[in-house]
Amino acid sequence: MELIDKLAVTSMRMLTVDAIQKAKSGHPGLAIDAAPMAYSLWKQMRHDPKRPDWLGRDRFVLSAGHASMLLYSLMHIFGYDVSIADIAQFRQLRSKTAGHPEFGHIPGIEATTGPLGQGFAMAVGMAMAERHMASVFNRDGYPVIDNYTYTIMGDGCMMEGVVSEAASLAGTLKLNKLIALYDSNRITIEGSTDVTFTENVAARFAAYGWQVITVENGESMDAVTAALIAAKQEKNRPSLIIVHTNIAQGTPKEGSASSHGAPLGEDNIRIYKESLGWSYAPFTVPGEVYDHMAKLQRKYLAVSAEYDGMLDSYRSAYPELYTQLQCWISGKLPEGIEDDTELWSYDEKPLATRKTSEIMLGRLSERLPNLVGGSADLAPSNLTYLKDKGDFSSDNYGGRNIHFGIREFAMAAIANGMSLYGGLRPYCATFLVFADYLKPAARLSALMNRNVLYILTHDSIGVGEDGPTHQPIEQLDMLRATPNTYVFRPADGRETTAAYLSALKLNAPAIMALSRQNLPQLEGTGRDAMRGGYVLRDTCMKPDVILMGCGSEVSLLLKAADILSVQGILVKIVSMPCMELFDEQPEEYRNTVLPPDVRNRIACEALGGKSWYKYLGLDGRLVSMNSFGTSAPAGKVFEAFGITAESIAAAALKIVNV
Repeated sequence: MELIDKLAVTSMRMLTVDAIQKAKSGHPGLAIDAAPMAYSLWKQMRHDPKRPDWLGRDRFVLSAGHASMLLYSLMHIFGYDVSIADIAQFRQLRSKTAGHPEFGHIPGIEATTGPLGQGFAMAVGMAMAERHMASVFNRDGYPVIDNYTYTIMGDGCMMEGVVSEAASLAGTLKLNKLIALYDSNRITIEGSTDVTFTENVAARFAAYGWQVITVENGESMDAVTAALIAAKQEKNRPSLIIVHTNIAQGTPKEGSASSHGAPLGEDNIRIYKESLGWSYAPFTVPGEVYDHMAKLQRKYLAVSAEYDGMLDSYRSAYPELYTQLQCWISGKLPEGIEDDTELWSYDEKPLATRKTSEIMLGRLSERLPNLVGGSADLAPSNLTYLKDKGDFSSDNYGGRNIHFGIREFAMAAIANGMSLYGGLRPYCATFLVFADYLKPAARLSALMNRNVLYILTHDSIGVGEDGPTHQPIEQLDMLRATPNTYVFRPADGRETTAAYLSALKLNAPAIMALSRQNLPQLEGTGRDAMRGGYVLRDTCMKPDVILMGCGSEVSLLLKAADILSVQGILVKIVSMPCMELFDEQPEEYRNTVLPPDVRNRIACEALGGKSWYKYLGLDGRLVSMNSFGTSAPAGKVFEAFGITAESIAAAALKIVNV
């Protein structure tokens, strides 16, 4: 490498130590030692700093998100919208340069990372999205979708189980355009990795089906560049480049655990700078580095301009495909889809909402060709397989059904990556009780405003014989407590349609909580469900009590109302398939559904149900679970725990007759 490249790397390292010292917090170790590999990668990577969202760009994910200053220093010297002033405000209130990379804060940050391992799994999702979209849109001479996905990960990422899950699937799928650089500095917060992590990583990834390349000296940019070239020549396997480094390279804290997550200190920074002959003021990048990077920017601009020319020719040669590509990228739904009567039509026979979901997915798959997804080895139970749409595999990247295997966490993180890539509408599925396994990725969906559909079936004690290990109790409340997450629990087919059509319009993840057992098709359900909550049965006069619920319990509310009506009790029934949507409605509407002067309220849910207290007030009562479930036929389980029409009616009588 030229001397100017070494100066650029040193500039990155100095920005890192200055910013972390000024903030009095941060993670300098990996950001310092990984600078040569990151710079080498970005120098040869296909990107355009002036157009960070350029379609033809390579994707880069910093999975070791705690080393965020590595990314910010890269972005600054390569010409992205990160100024010296931004770097000087590292980790400060409302700064663009947050403690971990945040998607949406700076154009060019491809994913929110920090929870270790998830960035790697999202990179796998991006690589899968690239392969699928390339199979749909590319034509001879027109590689409109043709990029590599890169990620830098650390020892902590490598220890996380989600990396193992995702790496195994990536190898199976032969994602050769996925390249991971593993910064092996052998240090974590608690000290040497020898305490907990002595496995043969190269052998492990080779067993997954990856090409493994080792760079013995992470300071050698020539060696890193050669490894990247070799990785790009591999046509049948993803590549792992193991780069051996020393944490906090060259500083007085080199090799120490304390350099992982704390500033170096003023004295150590002074010694470090003196050892390198660095006499510039803090937060300074030499002018010759900026000049050098300006030359590189012109090269990147030429590459993106060449791509634009190819895309213009593609538009002329394949106008329909070009229009479809733009439609996918825009994320727009087909016009008038809510008025499509077929989507609202179901037989009147009882059906589980997992079955009405299957029907709806099939209908949507014909109208949304970019709807792709699958299950964590539960498609026959989740009913999430798209008929006649093919299976995504190394032999057919055009398939729209993804077999994720029993890898719930990686499945959800991969779905995030597919969503972040752009163009696709991903969904993933498992049982609601296993939301515990995928919750960290669902949380990142919410944080990044990604419209990932989580289809979570077997949604209550109605699971029955499988027993308490498979009967969700607290999971729905957990998901409802997650900001920017919309939880839908429809009561029948038409509410299922309303849930999907509502969910597809969100800039947020949507949870579909669906029943295993059959439910009746209810009179009065329909489009009103798109408001989150609505009156399913009303009274001519002020009601004596309001009964509220969602999903399988709505039919119980109707039966309870019939019991109460015999005793002269006026009952209003509210179906609440999505609390989050209901809470967004105008106050006037919410007050018509739940009049403030009607304080007698009952909510019923065959789970924990704690989310209902905000609607119940001081005088309301909750009929729900206060324990784990049990193994028995579903009907017997409902009876055993008092989730019945009779229990609801009895609770209502108590508060009406007080």
